[in-house]
Parts: sequence; structure tokens; C-alpha cells
Amino acid sequence: MLTNEPYTDQDLLQLLRQDDEQAFTAIYQRYWDKMLVTAMHRLGNLEEAREIVQDIFCGLWKRRAGLTIDNSLNTYLASAVKFEVYKRFAAKSRQQRYQQQAIQNWEEAANDTVDQLKANELQSQLAALVKELPEKCRIVYRLSREKGYTQKQIAAELRIAEKTVEAHLASALRKLRLGLSHFFTFFL
Repeated sequence: MLTNEPYTDQDLLQLLRQDDEQAFTAIYQRYWDKMLVTAMHRLGNLEEAREIVQDIFCGLWKRRAGLTIDNSLNTYLASAVKFEVYKRFAAKSRQQRYQQQAIQNWEEAANDTVDQLKANELQSQLAALVKELPEKCRIVYRLSREKGYTQKQIAAELRIAEKTVEAHLASALRKLRLGLSHFFTFFL
């Protein structure tokens, strides 16, 4: 129990280890303002500074029985403020990185969705244009592009000359390019 005579930090720590609430109150009153100013100076946010100082004092009370302080109490508490401020900055930095990563992932997903929609639209336009091709031209195109046949294989399959296959493919590709030119202009 405290009397009116001034106690040193070491005396207060010894009493604190013995669960003396008045010693804790004396430490609190002696260092609260100084710690708050230090935290506020480093953070620039009064509420966060108050939280940090309050957390430090809560920790001090919880660890009171096994508390060992090698330096002065002043140095210990100043270091605790510094450490807590750094922890806050690190946590904010991690949070910002996570937020930036989440935004980037969302943007990539949105871009992928838009790209998929464009690809679906292109496939739809291409299928419609292929249907409009003349029959022989359409058959040659499908064998070449959809089934992967060579011009020689198409000529053998359809019993036509390779030059005819080449002419049908050239005609089909020209018509498809022309039909899709507005699509590329619009989307690109």
C-alpha cells in the first residue's frame, strides 16, 4: 500500500509484482501523458495513440507477476510504445497490400469476364458468317479450320483439285475477314 512519500520506479515495480493496484495507478499517472504524446507524435492519430497506450498498460497489468525490466521503467515503456507503433504500421501495410491484391484480382477477373464475353461474341459472329458461306466453301472451311485437315486431305475427301480447295479457303477467309472487320474495330 502506498503512502504519501514519493516512490521510485523500482519501488513501484516491486509493489506492482505484488498485485498492488495503487502502484499500477501511480505508474499509469506518471507515464500516461508521456507515452500518449510519443505515440501521437509517431502515429498522428489521437485515438490510435490512446489505444496503444491503453494496450501497453493492460499488458503491463497482465504480466505484472513475472515482469522483469532490465532498464528503467521509462525506457521499457518508451520501447513498448515504439514497438506497438511499428506493429500498427506493419499491420496497416499488410492490410493495404491485401486490399491492393484483392483489387488487382477483382480487376483481372473483370477483365477475364469481359475477354470471355468478347470471345463468345466473336465465336457467335464467326459461326453466323460461316453459315452464310456458299455450301462448298463452308465445307472446305470447316474441314480445314474445325477438323484440322490439310488441303491435300480435303481435296481427297471431297474429290476435288487442291487448287480448288485453296480457292475455296481463300474466298471463305476473305468473306470472314470482311464480315468480322466491324467486330474488331468495335472491340479493339
